[in-house]
Amino acid sequence: MIQRLIPRGARRGVAALGQRAGAMDLADIMTDIAIARVLHVLAVVLWIGGVGMVTTVLLPAIRRSYPAEQRFQVFHAMESRFAWQARVTTLISGASGFYMAWRLDAWDRFQSAGFWWMHAMVLTWLVFTAILFVIEPLFLERFLARRAAAVPEATYRRIEWLHRLLLILSLLTIAGAVAGSMGANLFDW
Repeated sequence: MIQRLIPRGARRGVAALGQRAGAMDLADIMTDIAIARVLHVLAVVLWIGGVGMVTTVLLPAIRRSYPAEQRFQVFHAMESRFAWQARVTTLISGASGFYMAWRLDAWDRFQSAGFWWMHAMVLTWLVFTAILFVIEPLFLERFLARRAAAVPEATYRRIEWLHRLLLILSLLTIAGAVAGSMGANLFDW
């Protein structure tokens, strides 16, 4: 019964996991993976949902409600309230994703173009992690504040486009991961 619930692409990893586990029951093995997947999905929903909300609701609302000279300051004040959520959820999604890859011994998927969505998940996570933990705190905030003081409209437009690009990357990755985890490939027509 449990074999039918496991996508075709993951069966080899589960079989290897079962061999490593020895006397452990397959249902017991799958419990920690199920917990990791639940944490992973919840973290991604909160993380990318936040990106979607900022991109499609917050940024346009600020554009409509404030003059160009005030937009960056208003955006920065509101977005900084999301920063902790974004940092925590990217850490949880990265840790749970790494755990599942390790626990299922799924490293060989990174050698196959058919698992492009695995690469996309790592790339998306790396981009956001670099922005949230390195680029933004070390220099991007100060750079954008200086630029917004000099050319406020162009700076805000750049912020909007960056968020749109990150949202598109995220949504393509999610679509590929959902399809791929069920054994489908969005690009295999």
